[in-house]
Amino acid sequence: MKKFARTGPVKADRHYLIPPLERVDLDDVLTLIRDEQYFVLHAPRQTGKTTTLLALRDLLNSGSEGEYRCVHASLDIGRVAGRESGQATRQVLSVLQRMARTTLGDHAVGDLFAAALRVADPDDALTEALSRWSEADSRPLVLLLDEVDSLTGDALLSVLSQLRSGYPDRPGHFPQSVVLCGLRDVQDYRAPGARGSPFNIKAKSLRLGDFSEAETRALLGQHTEETGQAFAEEALAAVWRETRGQPWLVNALAHEACFESQVGRDRSRMIGEQDMLEARERLIEGRQTHLDNLGAKLEEARVRRVIEPMLSGWSVYDASGRDVDYVRDLGLIAADDPVRIANPIYAEVIPRELTNAMQAALPQETAWYVAADGGLEMDKLLAAFQQFFREHSEHWAGRFDYAEAGPQLILQGFLQRIVNGGGRLEREYGLGRGRTDLMIAWPRGDRRDRFAVECKVQHRSREATIREGLGQLAGYMDRLGADAGHLVVFDRSAERSWEEKIYRREEAFEGRTVTVWGM
Repeated sequence: MKKFARTGPVKADRHYLIPPLERVDLDDVLTLIRDEQYFVLHAPRQTGKTTTLLALRDLLNSGSEGEYRCVHASLDIGRVAGRESGQATRQVLSVLQRMARTTLGDHAVGDLFAAALRVADPDDALTEALSRWSEADSRPLVLLLDEVDSLTGDALLSVLSQLRSGYPDRPGHFPQSVVLCGLRDVQDYRAPGARGSPFNIKAKSLRLGDFSEAETRALLGQHTEETGQAFAEEALAAVWRETRGQPWLVNALAHEACFESQVGRDRSRMIGEQDMLEARERLIEGRQTHLDNLGAKLEEARVRRVIEPMLSGWSVYDASGRDVDYVRDLGLIAADDPVRIANPIYAEVIPRELTNAMQAALPQETAWYVAADGGLEMDKLLAAFQQFFREHSEHWAGRFDYAEAGPQLILQGFLQRIVNGGGRLEREYGLGRGRTDLMIAWPRGDRRDRFAVECKVQHRSREATIREGLGQLAGYMDRLGADAGHLVVFDRSAERSWEEKIYRREEAFEGRTVTVWGM
């Protein structure tokens, strides 16, 4: 039985898959190779880069696209070399030798590389070895170098410089085409303080995108064809809405719902929207490696400069264009403007990752805020948070690297700690929104209550902030079909006392009654 792939590369006989060469502009790729170009293919982790490169390798070696010798080699082993360039060169040659033997049946390449290492300087041995290998056969040599950004420092610059050194001698005396593949575009490989690209022979940068909605549905449809198990339309829509086509998320969410869930393994049972939402929660709570790696990236200053303004709703921030490009390459934000988190699952993972320690330390229990009929007592919950914020906000805000978003994170961590006991917390935030919107969905009997919570930082007068917030919250409530609305206003002024900042009042707005909480 085929399954959804959660670790790569994807194999057609074992996994559901979207044909990898249909995910790139194959005509463009083949034209670059025929025109003897060196170029870059980059994409975030677990997007399908290696699967695509392997399919391209097999196509080039099949003879249908001409007589090429094509080798795919992962340079992940370069992590062991650290920054030492000579050691990196030897490791790259070792990988290329092994892949030439297993892919092309080329056993002579080892002698060619050994001879190159004997006569060449360590920082020129790769150039010499690739030259000898290219000259040994009249068929053009194409190299697909994967995980190239595993190399760092002098090791990376040495490999790029040696490829650049031999470039004028292609195709007879050097590889006809080289594809560099990694998380980032090549201009981000430069050493700190360096100017210009370390690989100025690059003809083009190609980015492997996420699945389209049609591809997402087609992938899930393969499971239905294989097993007979159908997906409700609402479930298909939920997968697209929550993942926005990020390949690992699509596969992991579907695998969780169809193979890890006991009820989901019943092939006579249709997979519904609630199955997908429950699978989403298990993925997030399980801190799968893919999500954990993204969480670790939040500690980097250049990531914080891009993400923090979205968490706090700022309209301006100090991130550079290169910071934005870097975070896009990581896949944390969408590939196009405006700057926003790439998908709702990542939007959920980010604040949870930043508030994990706080949630674990909170002496709060869900049962304290559940009414006799099973409903969530939002007034009681927000009153408790108001007191908690007064007593502990200075301590917790000081522990966050994302200090400017501290109040919003403290509120989200507190609510998450309680809502995890039976409901669901969803978030909306983005650059320039001026607010963070939260939605709590809580089951009560045969229905699900929906509470809209908007948090704003007071920058103007209290009354102006509340008036603006009420209008924004009303629109959010309409879109959600919310049962109740709460506006939380954080006053970060050091001049005002807590007695002045803390208040609770009811406000009528467009036929609704909204509770305003000052902090």
